[in-house]
Amino acid sequence: MVAAPSRCAVCPLALLVLAMLAGGCTPQEEDGPAFGQAPPAQRERGRLLLAQYQCGSCHTIPDVQAARGRTGPTLAAFGRRSYIAGQVPNGREPLVRWIVAPATVVPGTTMPAMGVSPEDARDMAAYLLALER
Repeated sequence: MVAAPSRCAVCPLALLVLAMLAGGCTPQEEDGPAFGQAPPAQRERGRLLLAQYQCGSCHTIPDVQAARGRTGPTLAAFGRRSYIAGQVPNGREPLVRWIVAPATVVPGTTMPAMGVSPEDARDMAAYLLALER
């Protein structure tokens, strides 16, 4: 007859498994600090660029002038999203690539390439990833 494991032996193992699972629930930035921690000047430049490139024609974007579009999804609380376009894990570099050339990230997407430079896209991503609500 095999004895059942004691509660003392099972509890640490269960805690270890739960900790490992919980660690996988938050995005991991391997390429630098989160954009939510980007300098305020960079986030502000990103906010202004979102208006300049007229992203609000399709998207609603908090605190961006005239950004009340309804064709694309709202970008409110974008920093809390797990995925870009519902397919790509959200993070700094994937978002920059998405802003510069959406169809190379998600083939067949309806989001157009707007001629955004990688530098401008980094600032725009800084603003979007800082949006928590």
